[in-house]
Amino acid sequence: MFLKIEKLSKSFGALRAVHDVDLEVEEGERFAIIGPNGAGKTTFFNLLTGHLSPDTGAVLFGGKDLTKLSSDKIVRRGVGRSFQIVNIYPEISVFESIQMTLIASGKKSYDLFSRASRMFREETKRILDRVELSELAHVPGGLLSHGDKKRLEIAMILASQSKLILLDEPTAGMAPEEKLSTMALINDLAEKESLTLLFTEHDMSVVFSWAKRIAVMVFGEIIADGRPEEIKENPQVRKVYLGER
Repeated sequence: MFLKIEKLSKSFGALRAVHDVDLEVEEGERFAIIGPNGAGKTTFFNLLTGHLSPDTGAVLFGGKDLTKLSSDKIVRRGVGRSFQIVNIYPEISVFESIQMTLIASGKKSYDLFSRASRMFREETKRILDRVELSELAHVPGGLLSHGDKKRLEIAMILASQSKLILLDEPTAGMAPEEKLSTMALINDLAEKESLTLLFTEHDMSVVFSWAKRIAVMVFGEIIADGRPEEIKENPQVRKVYLGER
């Protein structure tokens, strides 16, 4: 199994943020985790990426235990993450942001006395082309539009050579047209780069358009898991989250 989560739990005092979550994700899936605010989705992502340590349970990726690893070691194992608040370098250019991520990934040896600006230039150009940011290569990240900042964040995840990508609210704050183009880009990248996507999203039109499988989290527990059409018709999901018409 590509990603396997076993009995994962995390509490903050009396609050059970994530409770006994069992989940399996196959390689190449487009998997959405949905649920109301406070359901535990972001905490769940933080547990998978080493930003929080679980109280109990295990996270297995490619058959290897990630549970006790730090977040940087988990990235090196091939797990990338985007955040609700875009996480980029605002002061340096788009080109330099990707270039520095390639250098930091440590996937290729290099001469410590080489100038950083000369390294990974072709790889950087390829990634810029893939995320359609070539024309903005020399613009500081902080001056990009919100949608382009998200593209840069995704480009940096690609530069880290991740195979599993966790996207926390990838279209938050975007206009409808921007949501469509961003998700189309993410889906295209996933197919062409052989990526597995696990994402949270509040916009149900995005979820049901792009996810191939959906799990519903409420009060830290998974109450349903299945194909989009199964989730739409699930009585418990309709009652506690999607709402009865």
